[in-house]
Amino acid sequence: MKRILLKLSGEALAGEKKSGFDEETVRGVALQVKQIVGNTQVGIVIGGGNFWRGRSSENIDRTKADQIGMLATVMNCIYVSEIFRSVGMDTEILTPFVCGSFTSLFSKDRANEYFQQGRIVFFAGGTGHPYFSTDTGVVLRAVETEADVILLAKAVDGVYDDDPRLNPAAKKYDEVSIHEVIAKNLQVVDMTASILARDNRMPMWVFGLGEKDSIVNTVNGRFTGTKVTV
Repeated sequence: MKRILLKLSGEALAGEKKSGFDEETVRGVALQVKQIVGNTQVGIVIGGGNFWRGRSSENIDRTKADQIGMLATVMNCIYVSEIFRSVGMDTEILTPFVCGSFTSLFSKDRANEYFQQGRIVFFAGGTGHPYFSTDTGVVLRAVETEADVILLAKAVDGVYDDDPRLNPAAKKYDEVSIHEVIAKNLQVVDMTASILARDNRMPMWVFGLGEKDSIVNTVNGRFTGTKVTV
């Protein structure tokens, strides 16, 4: 794989604390990415769930809640980017809206330039619009930058036919088509993101971030999660 887009959930980066950051977890991710960055160009999208899940509140306008969520992803990317730098990697953060001097404004040309320089490129701020999740953001950026595959690092180790945390008998898929994901609403990513992936033939590999060396193993062909094919 020449270029990957790695999606990290904010909750996964919070570790057992469930909110904020667990620095050892983030550092572990950074050390894994450092092992692959020489041969693979890496883009990263991070969710904001460790800081904000505003849709659960009925007292905040949906547009404003989503804007807070976008800023949560910017905070996540600034923090994680600095941990990456602390272990010896060069990073850049791109956003679809101006954040002063904190980030650079996204463009495909700018992202490709950073990739060619061997930098880790963080795509923060989602799509820049309300009503779209970071799921849609990661598929959009993967399509725009012509990534080979999206790697979805989650708390669950793959795609199941039911929630394995609630149903111990849930069946794990080794491989499933995006058409089946949509038809059965398997919720690998949200429906908008699923349709965007289908229409642009963008494969997704789902695996558990908590498994030892999961990112390195996935990139090097020792994959134990679920491949979502197109």
